[in-house]
Amino acid sequence: MSDNNKLKVVLCWHMHQPYYLDAESDQYQLPWTYLHAIKDYVDMVAVVEKTPGARAVVNFTPTLLEQIEDYANQIKSYLKKGTALRDPLLAALSTVAMPSHEEERICLIKSCLRVNETHLINRFPPYRNLADMARCLEEMPQSVRYLSSQFMADIVVWYHLAWLGETVRRDDMRARKLIEKGSGYTQHDRLQLLTIIGELIDGVIGRYRRMVDEGKLELSVTPYAHPILPLMLDLQSARDAMPDVHLPVLDDYPGGRERVQWHIDKGFEVFERYFGYRPTGCWPSEGSVSRETLACLKENGFSWAASGETVLRNSLARSEIHDPGCIHRPFKISDDGLACFFRDDNISDSIGFTYADWHADDAVGDVIHHLQHIANACQDDPGRVVSIILDGENAWEYYPENGFHFLTSLYSRLAEHPDIELTTFSETLAHGVEPRILPELVAGSWVYGSFSTWIGDGDKNRGWELLGDAKRAFDSVVGKGELTEVQLKAAEHQLAICEGSDWFWWFGDYNPSESVRDFDRLFRLQLAHLYRLLGQEAPDHLTTTISHGGGGDVETGGVMRRGS
Repeated sequence: MSDNNKLKVVLCWHMHQPYYLDAESDQYQLPWTYLHAIKDYVDMVAVVEKTPGARAVVNFTPTLLEQIEDYANQIKSYLKKGTALRDPLLAALSTVAMPSHEEERICLIKSCLRVNETHLINRFPPYRNLADMARCLEEMPQSVRYLSSQFMADIVVWYHLAWLGETVRRDDMRARKLIEKGSGYTQHDRLQLLTIIGELIDGVIGRYRRMVDEGKLELSVTPYAHPILPLMLDLQSARDAMPDVHLPVLDDYPGGRERVQWHIDKGFEVFERYFGYRPTGCWPSEGSVSRETLACLKENGFSWAASGETVLRNSLARSEIHDPGCIHRPFKISDDGLACFFRDDNISDSIGFTYADWHADDAVGDVIHHLQHIANACQDDPGRVVSIILDGENAWEYYPENGFHFLTSLYSRLAEHPDIELTTFSETLAHGVEPRILPELVAGSWVYGSFSTWIGDGDKNRGWELLGDAKRAFDSVVGKGELTEVQLKAAEHQLAICEGSDWFWWFGDYNPSESVRDFDRLFRLQLAHLYRLLGQEAPDHLTTTISHGGGGDVETGGVMRRGS
């Protein structure tokens, strides 16, 4: 089959972690950024590096890039100058003296068990033995006083060894020797592991940049702190897909258009600092789009964006297009609009939620089967493009060996398939794929085609109301000219952190209680710090919990976000 007739397939991985740094204490409250960096961000680029013909799009959130750089600098500064590490869990790896206080020990042990048990604990017998001993503390917490410092050192080491990427465990002899040792880890061992971690984090962004230079990756960006753009532009847009939604006691988000522009400008600035050029593609936070959002992205020079399949289907129904033909293609909302690609929910969600329990070859075979079905159904459409879009970090701990076999097989078999062309969104447009006009666009996200994950629930609405209060305080202080240029920049940045989508994602009784507690607390800390930067006392109501969650198992590092 000629290249022009091949089915174009784009693998798009969204790399995102919330902003975990509490600026007030200058401490990271959760460790997921550096842990995903040494496991998933490393493995994802390593498989592309090693697999002939691999092509993909990788989308970065700017706050993630900044946190990765900060961790790299922290570790270098610690190893060279002894400067204190600002992440408690990472610091536990390097400390000479393990905690002796019972509560501190229990807290550290619990942190070292907050990981996928099947694939990251049970895979390693020494780690499993430590975990079994640690779980006895649930029945007899007072027995923690009898655990040796060696036990504490070993469980901290094993936690970090388990989080190393599969490619690291295979290729780094130092890591392999530490794994083979099994127990009795010394201070020297722990520092060596910290050195490995530092090297991985320090090198990860450069590896993605090199893959761009080699033509294997296209990089795109999300506005700075991952805000829900349509809701910031028009809170009422939530009614587009949910006409009866109960909205916050907030007419609109104050100055939303200006804040959206700030996030876009700052996102460009950060991306260019790390990669040296301005991207042309955007995965809007959570694939959230509206007519106004896409117009805004177009005005800022983006040539493409992407969203969820349900948004497309809702929009086709609103447009009264009952027989749309091939939906696997880009669309645009006006003659001069930017191209919008819509994820194939079936394949994307199968990778995120289903294939982890399959043999890698069977899973990839199923992907190809679905692609062949699409190719046959869309054979008369020259603009056919299948968009497979999901998180680049959260699914893989559910796969054996961090998804190494699945990803390697996926890239290689798609690249070698005679009827499939692995490509990127920009290349499809450059090679003549013409977006089709979509008369109506129903505002929504990749989740259910609506914004129900971020607004409408009582706890989520309360979060928006608190954010609205803080924004009005910000506007009042800024309007009076009370801040210096330095203070204004700090307040603008802190406001952006508070505007991120993740706080609202976690509020609600359907999420695990411990994760909700973590994000609830950090959101209130971020808001309180914003008030202090404005020279105001934080309101008393920020001491009150917003959401309690609904119990259940604790998920790690945002894995509830595994779809995208």
